[in-house]
Amino acid sequence: MRDIIRGTRRFISGLRPVKVPDAPARAFRDLWPGDANRGARLLRGEFEHLGTTHRLDPAPEAASGWDDRAGPATWRAAAHGFAWLRDLRALGTDAARTRARDLAEDWLGRGAEEELAQAPDVAAARVSAWLGHWDFVAATAEDGFRKRLLVRLAQDARGVVASLPAEAMHRGALVTLKGAIAAAVALEEEAWMTRALRFLPGELERQFHPDGGHVERSPAQQLLAMQDLIEIRNLLHGAGISPPALLATVLERAGQALRLYRHGDGGLAQFNGTREEGAGLVDLVLTQGQARGRAPMLLEETGFHRLQAGRTLVIADAAAPPPARARDAGTGLPRGADRYAHAGTLSFEMSVGRDRLVVNCGAAPGAEGAWRDALRATAAHSTLILADTNSSELKEEGLGRRPERVEQERHEANGAQWLESSHDGWRKPFGAVHRRRLYLAETGDDLRGEDIIEMLEQGAKPPSFVLRFHLHPGVTASLQEEDQAVLLRLPSGQGWRLRAKGAAVSLEESLYLGGEQRRNSQIVLTTEAGQDTVQWALGRVAAVPGEAAEA
Repeated sequence: MRDIIRGTRRFISGLRPVKVPDAPARAFRDLWPGDANRGARLLRGEFEHLGTTHRLDPAPEAASGWDDRAGPATWRAAAHGFAWLRDLRALGTDAARTRARDLAEDWLGRGAEEELAQAPDVAAARVSAWLGHWDFVAATAEDGFRKRLLVRLAQDARGVVASLPAEAMHRGALVTLKGAIAAAVALEEEAWMTRALRFLPGELERQFHPDGGHVERSPAQQLLAMQDLIEIRNLLHGAGISPPALLATVLERAGQALRLYRHGDGGLAQFNGTREEGAGLVDLVLTQGQARGRAPMLLEETGFHRLQAGRTLVIADAAAPPPARARDAGTGLPRGADRYAHAGTLSFEMSVGRDRLVVNCGAAPGAEGAWRDALRATAAHSTLILADTNSSELKEEGLGRRPERVEQERHEANGAQWLESSHDGWRKPFGAVHRRRLYLAETGDDLRGEDIIEMLEQGAKPPSFVLRFHLHPGVTASLQEEDQAVLLRLPSGQGWRLRAKGAAVSLEESLYLGGEQRRNSQIVLTTEAGQDTVQWALGRVAAVPGEAAEA
């Protein structure tokens, strides 16, 4: 670390003043579609990010939307990052262009000196956003505004380049490199490009496992990181620079890994800060990334498995959480790859065709702490929770206590698939290990599970535990008390039934934040203290018209 600091200081001291041109030397445009609904909210002075909305209003009498009173650090980082420009652009109106300029002008006056705004990954995101929307925001603006924006862009870019290699262990380090490369192209700074290319291969190796999975173990971050790779590749090609050979290799592997996380509806499974990304964006990223082939059945190093038979798909988390790092005291932003990690080890999701059946509750990474952590908790996932205690300790900067040993073993025979996994997240508080076995029949019509609490101290009895199966809001459920079962009806009309042995079966309300907040149901299997095993089965049945609708 000291060598990095010394090297950075030498680089900064050797930088010549940046010559600010009248316009970027090379025009390039943001590749990704915006959301017109979010753009319309920005016109009303509301910025929505990952399910959380706060005021972002350029009116002089309005409170600043940039300082630490405006919202949580993650929400403010997104505001300072300006990726929301694509949402205003999606409106395609003069009012949207005016609002984009007004917000940029307001930021120059009231937000530019905020410490959070100067964090390398936040500044780099802003550099990329301004350059990617230059024709929309600045190209036809008055000379003074355009000059102020370019001067600030050059200042930010200089700091971003000097910060390399980035200290963050998460995707923000990749964003920092992307911003440095974009600025080097736009401002024709050869030394900046040389420095960025020096660190790019190492960052690719640090960000991605050999199986293509991103270090954060989050489908959402996998998608965003792949977008970063595509933009970096395009920037280098556009500047006539051959990208490192490793970039194409990593991009191909990342695309395959992204496919593993997709349900039958084309959207992403909800693990570790992920919400239901639309299938259209995922398709676009895979196309731009030139990712070919079918989804792999497992990501060996990343630790996600895909069980698939017939029209049934199960996606399971069977690995330890990503590594941690202390939060940046100045900005409040977490630096570890576990920044969005949930306490959902050994949770799974299930879909049948295009219908999601069993889900996790979703995420709100930009929300206030209590609400954000309610969705990160083990109880918000389709897995076992022991003594109402999370399998990982939830902290502001990521995770504290966590599973250290997560084992997995997979078998296949004649089209049937087994996944046996375990974690020791409750070893310290209870001296217990959770073991889960999943079996998917070759037809896809029968998913069976067994969950076991193994006590490490001889003769010890486990506390009571609960198994939760959160259901997608499109699923209708009715409790069959006499059979200790729950009858389920999918939007397609298919019928499924969950039965259990060794636990009391109940049906409770839940909340789903795959996108907009919606009510849903959860099947809850409850044991008594001393019970160590629950067996359950989800099987397809002939749909019974009207029966499930009574719930």
